[in-house]
Amino acid sequence: MNEIVSCSVIDNIAVVRIDNPPVNAMDRAVRAGLNKTFSELKNRSDIAAVVLACAGRTFVAGADIKEFDTGIRAPSFHEVLQLIEDSPRPVVAAVHGTALGAGTELALACHYRVAQQDARFGLPELSLGIIPGAGGTQRLPRLIPLDRALDMMLSGKPLPAATARELGLADALAAGDVVEGAIAFTRDLIARGADPRRTREQPVKNAEKADAILQEKRAQIAKTMRNRKSPLALLEAVKAATELPFADGLKVESEQSRRLVQAPEARALRHLFFAEREVRKIPAVSSDEKARPVSRVGIVGAGTMGGGIAMCFANANIPVTIVDAAQANLDRGLATIRKNYERSVTRGSLKPDQFEQRMALITPTLDFSALASADLVIEAVFENMALKKDIFGKLDGVARPGAILGTNTSTLDIDEIAAVTRRPQDVIGLHFFSPANVMPLLEIVQARQTAPDVLMTAMDVAKQIKKTGVVAKVCYGFIGNRMMDPYAREAEHCLLEGATPEQVDSALEEFGMAMGILAVFDMAGVDIGHLTRVARKHLLPDDPTFYRCSAMLTECGWLGQKTGRGFYRYDNADRKRTPDPETVEMFWAEGKRLGAARRTPDRQEIQERCFYAMVNEGARLLEEGIALRASDIDVVYTSGYGFPRYHGGPMFYADTIGLKVIRDRILEFGRTFDRQYWTPAPLLELLARNESTFDKWDASRRA
Repeated sequence: MNEIVSCSVIDNIAVVRIDNPPVNAMDRAVRAGLNKTFSELKNRSDIAAVVLACAGRTFVAGADIKEFDTGIRAPSFHEVLQLIEDSPRPVVAAVHGTALGAGTELALACHYRVAQQDARFGLPELSLGIIPGAGGTQRLPRLIPLDRALDMMLSGKPLPAATARELGLADALAAGDVVEGAIAFTRDLIARGADPRRTREQPVKNAEKADAILQEKRAQIAKTMRNRKSPLALLEAVKAATELPFADGLKVESEQSRRLVQAPEARALRHLFFAEREVRKIPAVSSDEKARPVSRVGIVGAGTMGGGIAMCFANANIPVTIVDAAQANLDRGLATIRKNYERSVTRGSLKPDQFEQRMALITPTLDFSALASADLVIEAVFENMALKKDIFGKLDGVARPGAILGTNTSTLDIDEIAAVTRRPQDVIGLHFFSPANVMPLLEIVQARQTAPDVLMTAMDVAKQIKKTGVVAKVCYGFIGNRMMDPYAREAEHCLLEGATPEQVDSALEEFGMAMGILAVFDMAGVDIGHLTRVARKHLLPDDPTFYRCSAMLTECGWLGQKTGRGFYRYDNADRKRTPDPETVEMFWAEGKRLGAARRTPDRQEIQERCFYAMVNEGARLLEEGIALRASDIDVVYTSGYGFPRYHGGPMFYADTIGLKVIRDRILEFGRTFDRQYWTPAPLLELLARNESTFDKWDASRRA
């Protein structure tokens, strides 16, 4: 068996190699191996220098995240990195793949760095609600300019090797084998008699501009990282690097790290890290189940959604055929796709030759029979059951045997759609979110007869097109839209009571939602949701206040941004939302007519009513088996609905509040408002009574 950390000698150069697949995470075994190896090397007189490298596809790509909950056992990161930096002989890091987090911090503690030409360095700790805690905040600004160091840590985006070389993070680039390149670089160091060059002994670059740079970054954080603690802690640690000796700055970094690790933000983001990996585990499907190959895709409908879905597959180098009933629709759809790609070229995120390659993968046609060769066909027309059933009837006669038939419906009964085909086992829901080429979520809806291999294929396709696929069962709205229903219901009811749209949306946005729900309705078109409710009127609650505000706006023809007026006005030069006193008065008058109590709910009440209603519906989804796990619900909401990741998703957020607190508040709302909405779901009641959590419920089901 290979050692996790091994050492060999080439001439008088020790080559220390980490081999801890799959990504050489710097867990306790790696730290212990490095500690032992470098302790031995410092006393060897036959060694002139050391090259530190990794086996496999990457350099160290992070730490063992589980240790943040179990505790970091000795030897600590600081102990190991100081031992390496203290080496009496030069230590050269040979970096290939992606050095992330602890991997970059390990490279920073080495005296020199040689990077493979396509390697990347990254410090993405903020995505986990923590900061680089193994010296990253202190060492990085000593190697590259302070503002660039902060950009790298705040964005979390990996730095390409060529840029790292320009800035001073990498000393040389290797075109071929990185270890051979590092050995050649090390031989040159030895020939020149070079000494260890300890990062900690270098001054912070641009320290004289620190005050201005830090002030600029604080303003940036206030705009783009609202409500988050870890970015501000990062600035404090970096500020210490500019003002204090290295050892004292390291103490500040350690204190900030210690404070963050068990804070709600970090626990929420760790929860999502593991939840996003758990979604691929489908309890009813064997791990041996093989997915069907998908090498060509067909799409029915060249509208905004169909075009966005086509881009998803073209971006993954998969040929796409788009079918529509009208040439004008095809022309308009292709023009939109081209415009989107051209915008990417202008921004520099897409090369001109890639643009042409992707456009060449998309074939528009009026001929429905062109879908005969597709392995997967996705229907992407508007939400109309009769239309979708007609299309699936045609697909059943055109698509080849074994082709998967997907519907992009966001609310409709997929079992009813599948029933018009002779192959219901091949039918599945693939609910993309708009804009489909941007939003990371794909709700994969398993119908009653969907075959296991079709489900696994959908999960594989999601991964292939860089989407987070989450499985749901069939019900109105599946996971996301069904839980959105009570959330938005309460937002609208607050308007009938006396709140303004600005007060409601501000409360939701202050919580951290990307956009208040009323502004979302205006953006999507107020009539969209209203017409869906009209179509299923027989299933709605017996309540004249139910979504009454949306109904009134639709009746007035005030449909949101597309008409210049909705919950807000959009008639100013930049079409930004502005208050509309006439609409507010209309809502208040209607609330009075319908008997809604005239009151002005405050920010806390608005948040509690909207989010607790959402959580209660989530508990029902779990009881009914629509969602497999509470953590799946959290992934849906943070990936597709703008729920703040630093709250961990609605179900994790409920756990942090306490389910008993939420249950009791729901009962209180039931005494004030309509009890048909404010009765705790049985699962919520059970968990609250037992002082349990949704997370523990998930764990019990895994066991």
